[in-house]
Amino acid sequence: MQNDDHDEQLIKRYGELAGRAERTGAYAYSDFHSPSGAALAYHVGGEGFVRLWGGQETSERVMVRFGNPEEMGYDEDFPIVLIRIAPIQPKFADRLGHRDFLGAIMNLGIERDVIGDVLVADNSAYVFACDRIAEFVCAELTQVKHTPVRCEIMDEVPAEAAPRLVAETVTVSSLRLDGIISHVYHLSRTEAKSKFAAEEVFVGGRACQRPEYEPGDGEVISVRGHGKFIYEGVSRRTSKERYAVRVSKYA
Repeated sequence: MQNDDHDEQLIKRYGELAGRAERTGAYAYSDFHSPSGAALAYHVGGEGFVRLWGGQETSERVMVRFGNPEEMGYDEDFPIVLIRIAPIQPKFADRLGHRDFLGAIMNLGIERDVIGDVLVADNSAYVFACDRIAEFVCAELTQVKHTPVRCEIMDEVPAEAAPRLVAETVTVSSLRLDGIISHVYHLSRTEAKSKFAAEEVFVGGRACQRPEYEPGDGEVISVRGHGKFIYEGVSRRTSKERYAVRVSKYA
């Protein structure tokens, strides 16, 4: 019941944003949401009027934008800023993890919805944030655990912190998405099918409840709690008339 109320409130908020974009001819943006929360935007906006983005292709938490260049007559970047948080003296720093960095940010009195993904590499964090709070974070965040840190705005995530794509080939009896997910994430067919009923499978950012769905080449599939992969298509048919399909998993 609580989830239903939250979803209804989110759909109402999306409706307000979509209406504003249509009335004013200017893009309207949400804060950051989980894949399931962001997917609700399609209840109020058509495929071409809604775009999801979190700072990079692999982002888990994303903003929703209402509007498109064709109707607005212009394009613009999402109001997302990338902040690097790093120890001032790396040699004497605590060992810092995702929870440490996120906790330090939240302790500034910041709401979770204005923070996107937090990537950690080499004891530093790369944080996607709403642009309206970026300067505040950079000015006020001076310590994580017992470690003094400095913050700076970055243009892009460095290679060492960016997710990697790992190519993989799985053999399936059909091109149904539940079977592909079962092999990619080593789940039983029953477990894979249950993900659809629970609305934990997303295709191109939209919730998919059809286990029989056959993905198209290049579609991005996300399974909550397991990760994300790109479906690259069929590479060949096997001697037993099965399909060898290629995927690129984000590692």
